[in-house]
Amino acid sequence: MSGKSLPTRSIRKFQEAIFRYHRDNRRDLPWRKTRNPYRILVSEVMLQQTQVERAAGKYREFIRTFPDFASLAKAPLREVLRVWQGMGYNRRAVSLKKTARLVATEFGGKLPSSADELMRLPGIGTYSASAVCAFAFNTPAVFIETNIRRVFIHFFFDDRERVKDSEILPLVEKTLDYSNPREWYYALMDYGAMLGKSRKNPNRKSAHYKKQAPFQGSNRQVRGMLLALFVRHPRLSEPEMLRELKADPGRIRENLASLVKEGFLKKQGNRFTVCL
Repeated sequence: MSGKSLPTRSIRKFQEAIFRYHRDNRRDLPWRKTRNPYRILVSEVMLQQTQVERAAGKYREFIRTFPDFASLAKAPLREVLRVWQGMGYNRRAVSLKKTARLVATEFGGKLPSSADELMRLPGIGTYSASAVCAFAFNTPAVFIETNIRRVFIHFFFDDRERVKDSEILPLVEKTLDYSNPREWYYALMDYGAMLGKSRKNPNRKSAHYKKQAPFQGSNRQVRGMLLALFVRHPRLSEPEMLRELKADPGRIRENLASLVKEGFLKKQGNRFTVCL
């Protein structure tokens, strides 16, 4: 089914079903209690690759420690990584800090409100830019994420396999509540979260569905171990790291080199330290 072929009556019925569920099952999430663009941005970056429950607790700590763009921009990277610890995918924390510095220095401390400008900032792609537009500025942007995808597959593609996002996006646009996109997307995501807990997750019918690779023994785990070590110890030599970490020395050296190349760490003499 395409957005063009969707009758007005069907759109209204769909919207009523989503809002009806949302009225009685609204999730109490901390970033939904604010319209502050900085706080919305932090939540969206955290949610890129982290489950809601884990992000919620870390979000509160992050906002307490870095309440605005200025405080995050000035903070040492080591302190940002300390607060971020446990979230994984630490590149997000680095990108968030870089974005804070740009907003503070080039945008007068105010986050841009257009998706095009937002996508020029580090670590912000099409989805994150559109989500910030909707949740911080109540702009009727069209986007898709895991929970939204579940809803549309469940309602409109239940008899299909390998459903592409390009087939879903016209329906997202057609059914969007342009009068209140913020609340509409919250409602969609709550419905999708409910579907995700069902025995037959609709996203398994998506052409983009992939099982996440195991964390244990992965490079992600080794990278996380290395950065956690540098949060505790500001300067370390390679032999000290090898003694501290219970991992394959080759994997440690490989990931250490990557962290230096990506700008997380720098080498001073025979020791490494977190970049400022």
